[in-house]
Amino acid sequence: MQIARTIAELRQVMGAYRRAAFVPTMGNLHEGHLALVAQAKPLGDATVASIFVNRLQFLPHEDFDSYPRTWDSDCAKLEAAGCDVLFAPTEKGLYPQPQTYKVHPPGELADILEGHFRPGFFVGVSTVVMKLFACVQPRFAVFGKKDYQQLMIIQGMVRQFELPIDIIASETRRAPDGLALSSRNGYLSAAQRQEAVQLSTTLKHMAEQVRAGEAIAGVETKAMDSLRARGWQPDYLTVRRRSDLQAPASGDELVVLAAAKLGTTRLIDNLEF
Repeated sequence: MQIARTIAELRQVMGAYRRAAFVPTMGNLHEGHLALVAQAKPLGDATVASIFVNRLQFLPHEDFDSYPRTWDSDCAKLEAAGCDVLFAPTEKGLYPQPQTYKVHPPGELADILEGHFRPGFFVGVSTVVMKLFACVQPRFAVFGKKDYQQLMIIQGMVRQFELPIDIIASETRRAPDGLALSSRNGYLSAAQRQEAVQLSTTLKHMAEQVRAGEAIAGVETKAMDSLRARGWQPDYLTVRRRSDLQAPASGDELVVLAAAKLGTTRLIDNLEF
């Protein structure tokens, strides 16, 4: 596996390839990330991953400084997974000047759900992904469905800017008990880890209730109350239509999305149905 630390090094390495498949990450890799790499491998003539903890998508009170950096372990995992190129720039390397040019996704998608509780988050995500795309110039890029709203925003960005990149949506990887794999699961205590599965369980129950004809507003309220009673601090548990994450109408394909804190750890999940 070749490691490029600067944009110049990356461009020299990428000169040998024409159809790279790209997996952007913030490091602290787990099996979910490695599944994205495995999905990317057959797509192009090189599999490229990036590790960059992007300050632009962290709010002032969030965990940028304490976000786990596990460089040696990450490199070993990527090499074992068959990654060909790792792009790991420093913050000064990717943003040599303050990044005053930014990508602002449309508010009707970016300012709801995650964007409501984390203002500016999707500006930071869209900007760094656009910059990484400019550096790597991939033909394919693989993103997980666990970050459902993020995936939709990246898909829309690629469409509207006519970027020559196919965005591949990868199914959420889960632990055997159903918990969605996430770097932040590592923050959970043993007792919290046992409780955490209730988030995915609640999503399944919500989907079943809506399928059975129960009113969506009532289903959402019961789910929020149920998690609060178990000690969670939910931001949202909501049923939306898949096409634009707005309130559903009859006949829409649906997704239920959730974000909730367990202790100090904020978990997100979703389920299409």
